Amino acid sequence: MEETLDTPLPERHRKILEIVAQHRAADVATLSDALGVSAVTIRSDLDALDRRMLLRRVRGGAVVVQSARFERPVDLPGRSFTDEKARIGAAAAAKVRDGETIILDAGTTTLAMAMALPDTLADVMVITSSLDIAIELEQHDGITVVVTGGTLKKSGRNKRSRSLIPPLAGLLLESLNADCAYLCCAGVDAARGFTNAHLEETEVKRAMIAAARRSVMLADHGKIGHVAGARIAPTRDIAALITDRGAPAADIAALEAAGVSVTRA
Repeated sequence: MEETLDTPLPERHRKILEIVAQHRAADVATLSDALGVSAVTIRSDLDALDRRMLLRRVRGGAVVVQSARFERPVDLPGRSFTDEKARIGAAAAAKVRDGETIILDAGTTTLAMAMALPDTLADVMVITSSLDIAIELEQHDGITVVVTGGTLKKSGRNKRSRSLIPPLAGLLLESLNADCAYLCCAGVDAARGFTNAHLEETEVKRAMIAAARRSVMLADHGKIGHVAGARIAPTRDIAALITDRGAPAADIAALEAAGVSVTRA
């Protein structure tokens, strides 16, 4: 019988959805053990559920389908892609050169980048909308830190992220000509571009892109293929994406075909 969107879900598929929803993600081995079937069967199940848009297939497993306003909490142990963010941050930090002026967007991955900036860097100016990044770089002898100004963010699910948003967040950025802006986002899609869930943060990110000669997006693989509610920029406005090795090959190929240089850290 041909499967349609109205076809009732088999019991095993419903259990898979329950596990993925409970943990926000699950790998093939975990599902195989939990349901007592082979990995081949689980992969086939995940492909079928992905076709019905009930979850999103990623390498080695699946993640929940996220709503456009989804913001992933930063403090869920084991589910925040901590290792991936550290690798992405280190890869981005290695691109910064002495004498540059760079913009660092607020976010956990750009914070990881700030933490990885080499102690040997000299005469670097960092403009940031993140108070956490400003504090992190306070003791770096080779870096001058300037904050964008604006209003301290109090909304959104990631309330521990101390960032500056409109009003008055874009005035300084309008007068800058930085070498590069390093940004975070909630979604990366070759056709829909780079997106975010928080509208006021999106305004700041756009101002950062306009203030820099080159823009680089930092995003772990959990954001690849997701489209959030507010568009930051189309793919043509972002020169490069730094992600991790979990990013699906098909999505990476589509982004590169759209003109985005992709580094998998």
